Amino acid sequence: MSKERLARYSLAGPDNQAAVAAGLAGGEWFRSDIPRKRMKELMRRSDYPAVRDTVIWLGLLLLFAGLGIALWGTWWALPCFLIYGLIYGTADSRWHESGHGTAFKTRWLDEGLYQLASFMIMRDPTVWRWSHTRHHTDTLLLGRDPEIQVMRPARLARLLANLVGLVDVPTAFRHMLVHASGRLAAGEADFIPETERHKVYRTARIDLLIYAVTIGLAIGFRSWLPVLLIGGPRLYGAFLFNLYAMTQHSGMGENVLDHRLNTRTVKMCAVNRFFYWNMNYHVEHHMFPMVPYYRLAELHEEISRDCAPPYPSIWAAYKEIIPAVLRQLRDQEFYVRRELVPGAAPYHQPSPLADGRARPLTGDSAAAA
Repeated sequence: MSKERLARYSLAGPDNQAAVAAGLAGGEWFRSDIPRKRMKELMRRSDYPAVRDTVIWLGLLLLFAGLGIALWGTWWALPCFLIYGLIYGTADSRWHESGHGTAFKTRWLDEGLYQLASFMIMRDPTVWRWSHTRHHTDTLLLGRDPEIQVMRPARLARLLANLVGLVDVPTAFRHMLVHASGRLAAGEADFIPETERHKVYRTARIDLLIYAVTIGLAIGFRSWLPVLLIGGPRLYGAFLFNLYAMTQHSGMGENVLDHRLNTRTVKMCAVNRFFYWNMNYHVEHHMFPMVPYYRLAELHEEISRDCAPPYPSIWAAYKEIIPAVLRQLRDQEFYVRRELVPGAAPYHQPSPLADGRARPLTGDSAAAA
């Protein structure tokens, strides 16, 4: 990717102000019309589903960690730690939902899980709370969204390396060191309020201390076991949550104000839905982010009349994603645009950017993969 193209994704680049000037930043997004009474029902929270799912999730972590420790020194420990790492990595979806404050009815339960999951996934809880707020406000708007995972053209080597955390983990430690010194990383000042920054610095110092103790124990005991339990799973367990996450927006529209154009809903089996906490209903989540994860299937039925049919499986989604991302290597104007069901509300037309670089919604460049 050229420096000029990469700069268009920078929060400090010219596209940030162009999106603001064009009225895209903080713009009015399309939302399906749902009766107020039904919407209140869907937004109602309960502790039970999230407590149940969290207890099962933590229980599985403890089970496979315990098996790995008990079988340490034998080859049987390897599959135990692999499964432990994959489950550890799904802290990503727990981080996400508790960060929205919708998983539990009781606030401290949400906050407790958010802090734990943030540490596990190596994301500063304050930085990423504000980052994710911006992601929802300005989803896939160039220069505004700090969480665009697959750019145009895609950096394929980076994406593949990150399947085992080889990009995210070094980046996370670099940011921890910057934050621990009392500074913010590039672009973070654009979305983190001044009053919140002291929390960032404090958390970085605590996290670095925990990782230093973990490494110290590994050296002291001359064993990889402490690192395999804490921190290491963010590397070797990254595959599953990245597999899920790349179904969300990869190959979809930039600079549009309709989540049906930049987000996917993918049908998944019960096991994947458990580990992903129903974030496969991603159009629904972006359209109405205050609906708890355990009500998203119901929300899907409410808005299906306005959407394209959901992808029937993860494999079906990737059969579209891979060709779309490869095509974008040579045609950065291309994106996937799916046909809505008959009778659906039409796609919401965005305002063009001030310099005319908004993605068009008509023509060959908007054809489906």
